[in-house]
Amino acid sequence: MWALRNQPGPPMQTIARKRLPNLPALRWLLFYGLILAAWLGLFVQLRGGQHGGQFGAQHGGQFGQMLQSLNAAQAGYGAALAMWALMGAAMMAPTFLPALKTYDDLRHTGAVPRGGFYALLGGFLAVWLGFAAVAAGAQVGLAGLGGGAARWAMPLLLGLAGLYQFSSAKAGCLAKCRAPLTFYMGNWRDGFWGSARMGLKLGTLCLGCCWALMALGLIGGAMSLALMGLATLLMVLEKLPQIGRHVTKPLGLALLGAAAFTAISG
Repeated sequence: MWALRNQPGPPMQTIARKRLPNLPALRWLLFYGLILAAWLGLFVQLRGGQHGGQFGAQHGGQFGQMLQSLNAAQAGYGAALAMWALMGAAMMAPTFLPALKTYDDLRHTGAVPRGGFYALLGGFLAVWLGFAAVAAGAQVGLAGLGGGAARWAMPLLLGLAGLYQFSSAKAGCLAKCRAPLTFYMGNWRDGFWGSARMGLKLGTLCLGCCWALMALGLIGGAMSLALMGLATLLMVLEKLPQIGRHVTKPLGLALLGAAAFTAISG
């Protein structure tokens, strides 16, 4: 027995690697799971509002109305906030992927603290939760003004979003979002809370890039998963260094054209 216990074997670190889960893989599984859960939540609520039934009436009816129209005044602020919070997670978390991946790649330097991945993501999402609170209030207020106000809100918001695509504020925020490594080199903060602070700053930069496009949800951008998916794709592409430069201004022209069309045809 003594001989067996003292025979050379695999080092304890090797044994631990075999027994413990792959933590980097688990982090990314949770990240993608969050995005999937948010999209599923929107899908369930939209289906509940469209098809009714006992489940839809009890759980999805008011929320479904929020996704299909400006009936936010009847649905209430709580339903509006839930809708915008889900939209924030579903649509904005994918745009955070390059910055989150760059941060995770820095683990080999030893600078990334334990739990820093979640702190960074939490700080980013906290910014969009704040945006959700403001947007929900705007949704309810706009709905309370009636259909005439909604008619003029559409070309105005489309025009605002189109013009913002050409602004220096948008360009400055996009430049930082497209170079996450440069951001970390100039804004690094140590520790768990330092990562949370960086997440807040990255979320603020992302807000500077995308608030106008997200605000289109006030006029029906949340009417279908297809429209939300298209908006998400465009915002993801905008943040890619090589592709994004060819997306921003054409998208602005398209939004201005849509604003003019809705103003004339409305």
